[in-house]
Amino acid sequence: MLRVGIIGCGDIANLNVLGYLHSHDTEIVAVSDTDINKAREKLEQWGLRTIKIYTDYKEMVSREDLDIVEILTPHHLHGPMTEYCAKEGIRGISVQKPMAHTISDCDNMIKVCEEEKVILKVYENFRFYPVYLRAKELLENGIIGNLLNFRINSINAGGPSMPRDLKSTGWRRKFDICGGGPWVYDDGIHKFSMALWLMGQERVEQVYSWIDYFSAIWDGPSYIIWRYPRNNDDETPRYGIFEITIAPNLYYPTNYYVCDEYIEISGTKGLMWINQCTCGGNFISKSSQFPPIIVYNNGEVNTYGNELPRDWRYSFINSTEHFIEVMKSGGTPIYNGEQGKSLTIFAKMAHLSDQKKGPIFWEEMTSENEINHSCSVEEPKNINTAELSRYFSRIRKDLKKGKQAGLITKELKYDKDLLVE
Repeated sequence: MLRVGIIGCGDIANLNVLGYLHSHDTEIVAVSDTDINKAREKLEQWGLRTIKIYTDYKEMVSREDLDIVEILTPHHLHGPMTEYCAKEGIRGISVQKPMAHTISDCDNMIKVCEEEKVILKVYENFRFYPVYLRAKELLENGIIGNLLNFRINSINAGGPSMPRDLKSTGWRRKFDICGGGPWVYDDGIHKFSMALWLMGQERVEQVYSWIDYFSAIWDGPSYIIWRYPRNNDDETPRYGIFEITIAPNLYYPTNYYVCDEYIEISGTKGLMWINQCTCGGNFISKSSQFPPIIVYNNGEVNTYGNELPRDWRYSFINSTEHFIEVMKSGGTPIYNGEQGKSLTIFAKMAHLSDQKKGPIFWEEMTSENEINHSCSVEEPKNINTAELSRYFSRIRKDLKKGKQAGLITKELKYDKDLLVE
């Protein structure tokens, strides 16, 4: 039985814990959080009210003889926490995406874990969403031919949604803690992950972006475009685009975060559309107008994946189950340290392009250049903070209208809903 400790009991812990609660090979033996009341509340929700709580993660690591730690803390803590746990003999370390707030920390985490023979996983759950797994299988079987272009629209709406701790919004606004902005860097890692994985790429060649801050805290709306590498001059150029839509007036009920994704991939023989991920399981998922996967080829339109579970929780459960299997039987986690670092670089390129008002090339993104500030991401200046109150006012006003019109969704109860197969 693998002994698991969780560092950080914020919002995302409710989802990361699911794979362990469903596992017969692991036991959560302790959690650590600086807010002991928050930790108690989470353990009550998870049905683990008798396990130990530590306010100091180092004390938990030294006392509990852990096999696995889940690091679910603000990004600037990922590096030092990973280094400490690795040197204390933890065999498996799972770090919530993004891997770290700097490229330098990513390099150090990889180095330390290699030296200490630790299995390092960067937790990016989209790779395990059932619909995306089916889409990848179809693409690899050539259903739309050679892949040419990738587009993802991330729609950030008004809710209603799961309750959120306002502290999590606060630290994500600080670039020196987060590493970038909440939509482009923090949440954007998921989207950059899909842009590489679904297109069969390990990196991009260059990125150009435009980022607005009309809400004063959210880095959107944004348009981020990139070019994939070419193997030779005869190869057709391939491009991608990531659109961040900020729609606080859009009523979009979900049991999770109020953002959803719509992907379009073009190929030499057809087109593929993939509907939803983060809000998977809401009323849109159940409508015939939005099947999980739509493919056009050879003059025909077909749908795929209608039998798949579309609730977002399964991406977390599947991701954790994969890591548990790696810990038991060997293999490589998804993502490993180098892959996690690549996602960090990709996301930082978007911020850096907007910062420098020009294209950014992959080769520029090194820890050395980060240290000499030639590729370091800086917090945007001259933002009109007066927009913030108007932004939240619009959200509250339209949410109230939606509820008055009867457009409501049930409030998710983690212990009753999420923990049931």
